[in-house]
Amino acid sequence: MNSAGSRPRFLYYILIFLLWAAVFLPGTFFPPLFDDADSAHADAGREILTRHDWVTLHENGIRYLEKAPLPYWAMATSFKLFGVDTWSARLPQALSVLALLFLLIKMGEEFFSFEAGFWAAVVCATSFGPYLFTRILIPDVFVGFWIGLSLYFFLRGFLETTPSRVNCWGLAAAVALNVLTKSLIGLVFPCAIIFLFLLATRNLRHLLKMRLVSSTIVFLIVAVPWHALAAICNPARGQSKGFLWFYFMNEQFLRYLGKRYPVDYGTVPLYLFWGLMLVWLMPWSAFLPQALLNIKLRLNPASSPDRARGAALLLFAIWAAVILLFFSFSTRQEYYVAPALPALALLLGAWFANEANSEASGIPIKSGRISAAALLGVGLLIASATLVIVIFSHPAPPGAGLADLLNKNPNAYVLSLGHFLDLSGSAMSLFRGPLIGTALAFFLGTGLNWLFRRRAQPRVANFALAIMMCVFIECAHVALTVFEPVLGSKALATAIQSKFQPGDAIVCDGEYANASSVNFYTKQQLLIFNGRINGLWYGSLFPDAPPIFLDDSRFENMWKGSQRIYFIAQSEERRAFLEKLGPAIEVARSGGKFVFTNHPLP
Repeated sequence: MNSAGSRPRFLYYILIFLLWAAVFLPGTFFPPLFDDADSAHADAGREILTRHDWVTLHENGIRYLEKAPLPYWAMATSFKLFGVDTWSARLPQALSVLALLFLLIKMGEEFFSFEAGFWAAVVCATSFGPYLFTRILIPDVFVGFWIGLSLYFFLRGFLETTPSRVNCWGLAAAVALNVLTKSLIGLVFPCAIIFLFLLATRNLRHLLKMRLVSSTIVFLIVAVPWHALAAICNPARGQSKGFLWFYFMNEQFLRYLGKRYPVDYGTVPLYLFWGLMLVWLMPWSAFLPQALLNIKLRLNPASSPDRARGAALLLFAIWAAVILLFFSFSTRQEYYVAPALPALALLLGAWFANEANSEASGIPIKSGRISAAALLGVGLLIASATLVIVIFSHPAPPGAGLADLLNKNPNAYVLSLGHFLDLSGSAMSLFRGPLIGTALAFFLGTGLNWLFRRRAQPRVANFALAIMMCVFIECAHVALTVFEPVLGSKALATAIQSKFQPGDAIVCDGEYANASSVNFYTKQQLLIFNGRINGLWYGSLFPDAPPIFLDDSRFENMWKGSQRIYFIAQSEERRAFLEKLGPAIEVARSGGKFVFTNHPLP
């Protein structure tokens, strides 16, 4: 990439598309959906079609009122077009990442240079965070897209003498769509970012130019109808306080304060929340200090050609800072930083373009070499550590599965990555292929990056890092596929489906999240044994909630009755409990989970 115009630009769009395909498309098809949020959210999209209800979301037949609807509408549309499957559930999320990458190119081209936008897209496509945070069906990367689109329209208007209707109304519509994606967060973040930017640049009067009346009308037209319909369709009934209290008060304000009920989430320590940003942006975070040093609080005069660049750098820095600071005072999960990653990718893209167009003896080239040397040290450390694990991990006993080799840490499962703390030395022996691939990728990738930056060829060095990350992410994807039986239950669903007859029932031991993928893949409503908690709790308070929750007495009568029951247990220890009630015939086992039935199979 000798210059932005040296080749047709569509070739670089094709290159970004290929990077996206290499990183994100394999995960669209496999592994199967996991239990908990992944398959539960997919089922909510499926039930939109089965119920023909685009207003009130449902999971397992129960009202699900805590989430904004746009991601589920997208999944329902995908199911309508392509059928209900793993890949059609994940397709909208994968396409949202592609849209984000193309938006980054456009934003970089508009405010920096085409090359800056290209490198920003490369950073976002090949960083570890965006890949990891799209492995389950959560909308946080999509939130980053809407924030980016909002700020694109805002900054275009800010650089105009009088902001145009297109930019003002585009900003309002993008914010409204973000509200339909992630509720009040979609409004708070862009408004806070814009206000702090105008405050820092002493341009608060610009607010008066932003066509506030007509823009507010656009926002309300897009954002209000669903909220109004949801409130009408879900009023306070029985023990429930209705949609408005639960959706706004419980899920927004009380959740932020850590007082939301039920408490089904943990909080990542603050030092990890900030420190892990270096991991989510790996390996590009090695160059983040140089990118941040380019930011200036004082903007150039309106007539200066560098005004757009300076304003963009400051705005994108505030974008990232607002999100990190906002969650620093609240409950937080690892993936809450996802909407900040595109901002940092843009800052890095601007610096990479500057480095690539500098003289061989220039300061950017020299500082790039320093970061490359530091990154080489990290790469060699990762390569050494993974090879040591390969060499010294104990071979798994014959016939042992991954679930048999894990250390159980149930208290950590409220964190989104908590299950990975279960890995033991013996368990790591099942990941030798991905570990060897990771070692080779980091050894060669960081080594070539250092070599090419020593030769003042930063563009080639960046491509070496991008290829390294494609290989590493593929290794991570293979490892995640090995982990799937522990995190999901499709194998159990397949076993049940092969024997299931009309009139049979499937019972989940404990809360719905334990086996939600069985519901998605069998398309059969689960009965819940002693699990009226967490995600399905509030919807179960409505008088029209189906009677799917079983207590001890009702379950005992069902197990002893003539109806065939498929009981999904989280451990083999539940066999003894069932045998006290009657026959307990094992149907299937996978990932440490079991299916038992109360009648002999045909």
